[in-house]
Amino acid sequence: MSEPSPTPKRRGRLFRFGAAFLVLLAVAGYLVVQYITAGSGPGCKVVSSAEDGASYDFTPEQAVNAATIAAVGTGRDMPERAVTIALATALQESGLRNIGHGDRDSLGLFQQRSSQGWGSPKQIMDPTYAAGIFYEHLSKVPGYTKLPLTVAAQRVQRSGFPEAYAKHEPDATLLAAALTGTAAATLTCDGRPQSQVAATGPDAVRAALVRDFGRDAFEEAGDEVSGKEPATPSPSVTAEAHGRTVTVPVPADDTPTGGSRTKPRTKRTEAERGWQLAHWAVANSSALHIEQVSYAGRQWVAGSTDSRWRSTTSTGANGAEASASAVRIVTGQ
Repeated sequence: MSEPSPTPKRRGRLFRFGAAFLVLLAVAGYLVVQYITAGSGPGCKVVSSAEDGASYDFTPEQAVNAATIAAVGTGRDMPERAVTIALATALQESGLRNIGHGDRDSLGLFQQRSSQGWGSPKQIMDPTYAAGIFYEHLSKVPGYTKLPLTVAAQRVQRSGFPEAYAKHEPDATLLAAALTGTAAATLTCDGRPQSQVAATGPDAVRAALVRDFGRDAFEEAGDEVSGKEPATPSPSVTAEAHGRTVTVPVPADDTPTGGSRTKPRTKRTEAERGWQLAHWAVANSSALHIEQVSYAGRQWVAGSTDSRWRSTTSTGANGAEASASAVRIVTGQ
């Protein structure tokens, strides 16, 4: 004898219980995802050195890419305005994320297209290469530093929405000032380690410095930067690793470490080059598990409540003297 079917009233009650259970599962799943991916949300901030209240919040992923774009630009002697144009372009095209998709065959930070002569897909997906070829094209735009940003960017990108670049100029300006070092102690990150990191420690920091600033930035670097012409980067330094600390001396002049130049170097002060390195290290703190950065009597420490740069005594990380002649980077491993 078959069991009697549930009454309509009972079926409605079961349906409501089932729906409520599914909602609870969805909420629980959302909370788990938020916990696991907490480091993917905004964890970095750049503020205006003019103390006008302007600021921009961004993610560690965006910070790494922005720092690379700035390092490649200064390595090519491009002025700060060029870095601002590049950052605004990448903000519009990819949100400063190195994405592997886009319109037709567009890829990477700048949504460059292999079919349009920007390079192979593998090259375009390399942020260092992508930034370099963007600057190569930008440098051929006559008077680009005096053009409106949206015009300069459009002459490189040939976008279907040329006016879109303009809305990113304020944020790009703040980022460029910090990541070229013209604004001191203005970029911070919470330094929350990413869940998946290929390599950490002093060797990983040295490799990343070579990746962004170029092989010639380090007199004793063993890393090869394949497929790229040697650059005369700024700053030009030798990185020394002792335990968990990487010390990067900042030279006091603009003299190249080697090779000849066909044009004068863009004049940059020692402080600007030092702050570029210091901000670069903070921008890479999550990816490379960097815990402390010290420069010119200021120190950033990962995990602090507000992640501000704080004044230090005569000694910085690991008891080393914090001076304007070197940037000291302490890693977690």
